[in-house]
Amino acid sequence: MKRSRYLVIAALMLCVIAAFGMCFSVFSGTKDNTDLPITPARTSEIILHRTGYTSSYNTETKQPNWVAWHLTKEHVQGTIRRASNAWHEDTDVPKPRVNNYDYKGSGWSRGHMCPAGDNKWNRDAMYETFLYSNVCPQHPRLNSGDWNEIEMACRRWAEKYGDVYIVCGPVFLRQEHEIIGISQIPVPEAFFKVVMCQNGTPKGIGFICRNTDGNSKKDKYVNTIRQIERITGMTFFPNLPEDIVNQVKDNADINDWD
Repeated sequence: MKRSRYLVIAALMLCVIAAFGMCFSVFSGTKDNTDLPITPARTSEIILHRTGYTSSYNTETKQPNWVAWHLTKEHVQGTIRRASNAWHEDTDVPKPRVNNYDYKGSGWSRGHMCPAGDNKWNRDAMYETFLYSNVCPQHPRLNSGDWNEIEMACRRWAEKYGDVYIVCGPVFLRQEHEIIGISQIPVPEAFFKVVMCQNGTPKGIGFICRNTDGNSKKDKYVNTIRQIERITGMTFFPNLPEDIVNQVKDNADINDWD
């Protein structure tokens, strides 16, 4: 009986360890103890674990609160191409679910949070970037302009430094939002992105992009990670070592990266 009890306890411990590992599926095995963002209290949240990213899905906005991923030099290099008719609703989230008809004729682009360009390394990872739970209504010029430039900059940094950690998502101001689609999707007023690297001299940088035509250069949007925490109410990289947390969160100079 004792042996059976020990076997049961051991099995339970293995389940707990496996579950804990799932919680850190994007930032697993990191030497810096980095983990997922902390979402503000009383915010609707379903954690979704994907091949290439983890997201916090909000059932009220029908968009992610945040999407987090570990972008490595190897992940930047890949040959997987976007499939035709790639966009698809996410059956892992409750109804009403966003689908193609919500964006049709809306005038808004389907803005990736975790971009397809970061996931050419794996077919499943690429496919999952086209889930509507990874998408927000985004101004077409922002989507193809400054937001795209920041995505490309992140890929350059991953190649240059070996890896970076990225979190991004929508920003909803306290005002009445434009609504699109049958699913009644609110349009964000802005987007945030924070990037952290610990190879070489640890550093962090953040960006806030208004959800408009985005004609300005990306350095006009530069913020510290601490400033973006104040704007969003989130806590990014909460388990950073004390000796570097201020260095990473309180400084933001684009020249330190390029």
